[in-house]
This record gives sequence, C-alpha cells and structure tokens, in this order.
Amino acid sequence: CPFPTTLRVASVSCFNSSFASVHTIVVKLSFFYSLPLFFVCSFCFTFHPINMSDEEFSSAAGASLVVPMQCSAIRKGGHAVMRGHPCKVVDMSTSKTGKHGHAKVHMVGLDIFTGKKYEEICPSTHNMDVPIVKRTDYQLVDITEEGYCSLLNDLGEPKEDLKVPEGELGEKLVADFNDDKDLNVTVISAMDMEQIISYREEKSA
Repeated sequence: CPFPTTLRVASVSCFNSSFASVHTIVVKLSFFYSLPLFFVCSFCFTFHPINMSDEEFSSAAGASLVVPMQCSAIRKGGHAVMRGHPCKVVDMSTSKTGKHGHAKVHMVGLDIFTGKKYEEICPSTHNMDVPIVKRTDYQLVDITEEGYCSLLNDLGEPKEDLKVPEGELGEKLVADFNDDKDLNVTVISAMDMEQIISYREEKSA
C-alpha cells in the first residue's frame, strides 16, 4: 500500500534536511582541517625563503666575471684564469693524445696585474675559465697626498679609488704629473680588480 502523501512529503523533507546537515558538517570539517595546512604553508613561504649559502652566492656572483672556453680554443696572446689569477697566455704547447684519449695543453701565463708567472695543464677538450678583461682610458686630474689618482672618463664622470701603481711606472707617472703634463692613464679591470697599467701624455693639437 503506498504511503500517504503527507508521510511521503515529510520523509523527503526529513531526508533532504539530514543530507543538508551532513553536507554542512563535512564542509565545516574539511575547512577546519585545512586551516593548519594553510597556515603551515603560509609560514613556510613567508618566513622561510630559500637562501643560498655564502659559497653558492659567491660562485653565482662571480660567474659573470669569466666565461668558459674549450682549452684547445685558447690562443697565445689571449687570456685564461690560471691558479685563480687572470693571466695573459705567453706560451702554450699541446702533447700527443694519451692513453685516456685526450691531448694535454700546457699553458704559461703572466698575471695581468702583477706579472707573476703561472702554468696550467688541461685536457684539450675540457673547458677553462677566461676572464672578461676591460681596458678604459681616463684623464688624470690630480694625485692626492695618500697616492690616489683623481680620474675622469670620457663622460666627465669621476673615479677616485685607484692608487698610483708601484715601482718605476708609478714614479714616472708622478714625476710627469708634477711637471704639469696632461696625462691619460689606461686602467685594466678583470675579476673585480683594477689597476693603472700605463699612461701617455696628451699632446696639444
């Protein structure tokens, strides 16, 4: 016998009401249990950013100061990093292919700042670091009592952090400047180092 209409309506209403209540409870529980995960993730991203170690940061920062080049592609008169120093290659020779299938390149270089000699032996197919070397000319404006040079570039921008070079070069530079000669100096820079390597007198037109 079918249920009375009133009873059927009441049953459906009760079922819908119960389903809605269960759904509401499930939603509330899901939100409640998701809160800890939300706050944990927010804390991690807000207060714990990924940091590089000092060594990794130093390596990344220094990467732009050199470029890799296959050892066999470096030529005499070019530049290479030898024992951690930017050097000008003054001599090189290549040995015959060894038992491991690689010819060895023997390089001799002079530090572009100190002139000290360094040597490197590298498989011809391996990469070496080549320093990015830049030369810039400046007008010498003054020499301070502390031995610092006041310089101007072509745009009129000052540079005052370089000292007079040591040795004979520096002595001649100071003497010619004291003789009221108009001097231009050449500054070489590589691997975060700079130095005056030469100068010339600017002749009047």
